[in-house]
Amino acid sequence: MWRRYLLWFAHEHIDFRHAEMQSIISMLDIPVKYIEEPSMKKPYWIVELPTEDHLKKIANRSVLLKSCIELWSHAKTESELHENLKQAVKNTSGKWLTTQDLGVVGSNSQICPSEQIEACCDLKKSFKVDVETFCKHFTMKEKVHKIENFSYLPLKGPVKLKNPDIILSYFEFYGVDPNNVPDKPYDVFFGRWVTDGQRDLIQHHSLKRRHFIGNTSMDAQLSLIMANQAQITSGHIVLDPFVGSGSLLVAAGHFGAHVWGSDIDFMMLHGRTRPTRVGQKVRASEESIRGNMKQYSIDSRYLDVVISDFSLPMWREGLKFDAIVTDPPYGVREPAEKIGIEKENYTLSEEHQINHIPSKVEYGLPHIYSDLLNFAARHLEMGRRLVCWYPLVREEYKEDELPCHPCLRLVGNSEQVLSKLTARRLLTYEKVHDNVPNIPVDPNSAAHNFREKYFSIGEISRKERKERKAAEIVANAAFIALAHNKKNNLHDK
Repeated sequence: MWRRYLLWFAHEHIDFRHAEMQSIISMLDIPVKYIEEPSMKKPYWIVELPTEDHLKKIANRSVLLKSCIELWSHAKTESELHENLKQAVKNTSGKWLTTQDLGVVGSNSQICPSEQIEACCDLKKSFKVDVETFCKHFTMKEKVHKIENFSYLPLKGPVKLKNPDIILSYFEFYGVDPNNVPDKPYDVFFGRWVTDGQRDLIQHHSLKRRHFIGNTSMDAQLSLIMANQAQITSGHIVLDPFVGSGSLLVAAGHFGAHVWGSDIDFMMLHGRTRPTRVGQKVRASEESIRGNMKQYSIDSRYLDVVISDFSLPMWREGLKFDAIVTDPPYGVREPAEKIGIEKENYTLSEEHQINHIPSKVEYGLPHIYSDLLNFAARHLEMGRRLVCWYPLVREEYKEDELPCHPCLRLVGNSEQVLSKLTARRLLTYEKVHDNVPNIPVDPNSAAHNFREKYFSIGEISRKERKERKAAEIVANAAFIALAHNKKNNLHDK
């Protein structure tokens, strides 16, 4: 019999929730029935799965999933929930029933089979009840009162607050607007806790503890989400062609992949850039991408990183990767460059070639993404994924103007807001065709000059701020002068 579960999510990176979960479910090939259509306005999903093991496999990958509950009752009011549970004890049908099936008038709630409750009624099984709320806080006294309301359940084992055999969870959902919290909850839930998601990995991989970081090192949580959306599993070969300090390689290595990286920045790959941490004068000898992999005991999965210009072909034809995960430079905090020279008909004498350091020119975003998608079409295994970030001005966003390629299908598109005016989108492409020639630079390239627009927007906003501040100073000075004059006039009288 399929079991019904409540999947409770952390309320952050909401736009990434569906893409991460669908990637994991698809990767693990798990059949899912949705009892309610997933909504961005609710921090939970209600689903049915064939077995509890399927649920644990999903939770073992997701970093956005907070906890998983075997659902016993779901209702709109607390009294309705208790009535459902009392009816559930009598439900020997082996399946979920509606209250209408049992002749209960005025309610559309559903009632779980009694076997789910009976499985927790062993004399030897200790238990406790947790109370959790969303968008509202309860005092300990209020929580205890709500727990005591479940005294009618036929639980025979001892109460044990620390490490019990069974944890029963009661949830109250008060919406997602902290400025408009209702008196009564919108939804209430009760059930048996099964497992938690991988939220602990966020702290485990935190950049605060990582040996080697740079100015643009990817946040640990987002790195893990990218690895999930790329459907990375043990034994995969993964490439980051704009590797930087290697945050994405750490996340891929955590899930068992063997990792490659490349970057044009010689100083970064050799750990010789200026330290990012405040107060650090020089980099330590162990600061490197390999050092990061060793820090997390996954250095056996580190293949290597190479200094290369992504605009110039380096990898041999026929080489295939299981995933490509990357965050190309936007030209804002780190330069977007490729090898080149702006002079015409420039030649280099033979005597200077030995010690020559190639000059660099701007590598525009349209060209970067054109090269990236063409590379993915050639070097990804069929059915495998490219996951990359794409920066843009929010008000100019149009989905049909995102980078595209006939070999690749866009299967994920999530927004991370950077400021009031700018954002970046995490794009997930899946390879669906092969043997397609290179596609020229995006015809919408003029609309995608993020760097130019970013700084022009910044200049306007800074100018406006300065003008506003100057106007405030003048107004304050006038007010002070007026008050001073009034005071003098009163003194003269």
